[in-house]
Amino acid sequence: MKETRIYKQIDNCSISADIYYQGTDTPVILYIHSGALIFGTREWLPTAQIEYLTNAGFSLVNIDYRLAPETKFEIIIEDIRDAIEWVRTKAIEWYDFDIDNIAVMGSSAGGYLSLLTGTMDYKPKAIISFYGYGDILGTWYTEPSEYYCKKPMISRSKAIENIGFEETTDGKWDRIDFYYYCRQQGVWVQEVTKMDPNYDLNKLMQYNPINNISNDYPPTLFLHGDQDTDVPYEQSVKMYEKLKGIGIETKLITIEGADHVFDHDFEDPKVQGAFIEVVDFLKTHLCK
Repeated sequence: MKETRIYKQIDNCSISADIYYQGTDTPVILYIHSGALIFGTREWLPTAQIEYLTNAGFSLVNIDYRLAPETKFEIIIEDIRDAIEWVRTKAIEWYDFDIDNIAVMGSSAGGYLSLLTGTMDYKPKAIISFYGYGDILGTWYTEPSEYYCKKPMISRSKAIENIGFEETTDGKWDRIDFYYYCRQQGVWVQEVTKMDPNYDLNKLMQYNPINNISNDYPPTLFLHGDQDTDVPYEQSVKMYEKLKGIGIETKLITIEGADHVFDHDFEDPKVQGAFIEVVDFLKTHLCK
């Protein structure tokens, strides 16, 4: 059963989480949705995945967060920190799940944010990244995308038609034009972070997971299609190799022939197999 609660209130912006509580002392998965920090919503998490994870014995907290460009990049990161803190300190007023065993899971930009939690003061017990990325400063994001440039070009005026002035967590699909513009021009970093890699490199590197891996980085599972047209497969490979190189427990599951958002085809045998490994990984690190 789902319960929705506001985990953070800022002025006129309420930020919500859906809680799927599975009982006393159950370990917790905090899920972060995709959308390049520009669009998307917690409602994107497929029911099939929710049921699979909760049936495996995990309580699930599926969060929204404020979106760019209306909300500053650093504040978006703050929302993620606050969501984890809410689970650990406030949500236990209603749910007696096991706050000592929390995993963070996300897809695409949610995967990026999940990987970033491994660099924070409070670190989850495990991280699951579905086609996420650990390097926002790579050329894949800072230069025009060959893939997106083959699509109809989006002018800046068109891109900002559905971007507003008030902060929002409601990442309606029509905001994707702003993302297309960013990828076609190679300006995602500038538009989303309001920082320029040429002048603000040191500050940006603070938010670049691959540059901030420590010896206490959590065990991490990567899942990525090797034909991903949005986030290069190599993004997971590089993070995996970096973690493995310093002795962090990690695993990379390559979905052969798969593009972005492969996990939404939940009936695919490859996806079914991948989720068996996801649950095994989570049980290994959260159910000791």
